[in-house]
Amino acid sequence: QVQLVETGGGLVQAGGSLRLSCVASGRSFYNYAMAWFRQAPGKEREVVAAISGPPTSTYYADSVKGRSTISKDSAKNAVYLEMHSLQPDDTAVYSCAATGGYALGLHVWDYGHWGQGTQVTVAS
Repeated sequence: QVQLVETGGGLVQAGGSLRLSCVASGRSFYNYAMAWFRQAPGKEREVVAAISGPPTSTYYADSVKGRSTISKDSAKNAVYLEMHSLQPDDTAVYSCAATGGYALGLHVWDYGHWGQGTQVTVAS
């Protein structure tokens, strides 16, 4: 059974940084696409960043491009999201997602496995 567990969320001051971790079990996702989504109060869930299987390609939402990095660690079967220059608009529940496909997707329906989510709150 596939499980995804996110950690690393919390309260961060505006302008600060954090690193979210997602550790998968039950299957290796090194060869498959994974992504980070977020959902803020009153807003639709949106993709933040996604990463494909090798040869690796990545996608970043315009709102986080240039201040975020998504990466994988095959040894740990994990995917990470590093974010910098955080602002109050980044406040949301961040969820890790995985699929059995190689190509990355940008929509909720592209992914069949989800973590429980981790809250990120950026203080103004």
